[in-house]
This record gives sequence, structure tokens and C-alpha cells, in this order.
Amino acid sequence: MFTKNKTRDLNSHPAASVSTVAAGTTVNGDIESDSDMRIDGNIIGHVYCKAKVVLGESGIVQGDLYAHNADVFGTVNGNVSCKDMLCLKSKSTINGNIETARLQIDANAVFNGQCKMTSDQAPQILAPKATQMELQEN
Repeated sequence: MFTKNKTRDLNSHPAASVSTVAAGTTVNGDIESDSDMRIDGNIIGHVYCKAKVVLGESGIVQGDLYAHNADVFGTVNGNVSCKDMLCLKSKSTINGNIETARLQIDANAVFNGQCKMTSDQAPQILAPKATQMELQEN
């Protein structure tokens, strides 16, 4: 009765897992994550996330950002590609092109680039082929 066989998938991620790059931290190189991310530091490289990215006010990405969803409060000096929803908050700055299915831009957000609204399929112009295939799987 109490000996129910519980199997655990070692590849699954807990629902509450969030990868964090803290303020004052600089990462040189690309970052990939299957779970949510919060970035308050500086990333010099590309960010690939299969879930949601929150870029805090002190966060800076100097490279392209690929995510399923993203809330941007900080600065991205590169292209942003979201499969679903991209929210540019009031203190955000994007210096690059945007490709997303849905876009929300708050007052005082700065966006310097072009925007392409996509359908239900994964963004195709900005993402590398390997990342496109992974985003399409989700």
C-alpha cells in the first residue's frame, strides 16, 4: 500500500528552478538553459532559453537573446527572438531587431531596430538552425 514505485526523471527540471546571473556578475560566452532565467548582471554572448527570461533593470546582454518568453527591464545590444511573448518594460532598451509572435511595449521603452511578427511557428530569421529546431519541439 505504501510501497508505490515512484520513478523520477533525472532530466526533468523542477517547476520552480530559475537560473540567475546576479548583479555585479559578468559572463563571457553563450548561455543555454532549459528552465527560466533571471539576468541582473552582464552577459557578453548569446542567451538561449527554452523557457522565460527576465532581464532586470541592471541586466545587460551584449549579444542575441533567444527565448520562449521574455520580460526586458534592462538593455539588449543585439537581436531578440521570442517564440511567444516579448514584453519591453518602461526602462528597457533594445538595440537590435525583434522577432516574436506577441509584443508588448510599455511607455518610455526604447527600441532601435526592426520588428517582425511571426505566427505560431518558431522565429526563423534570427535563431540558428539548431536553436530553431529545439524551439519548435516545445
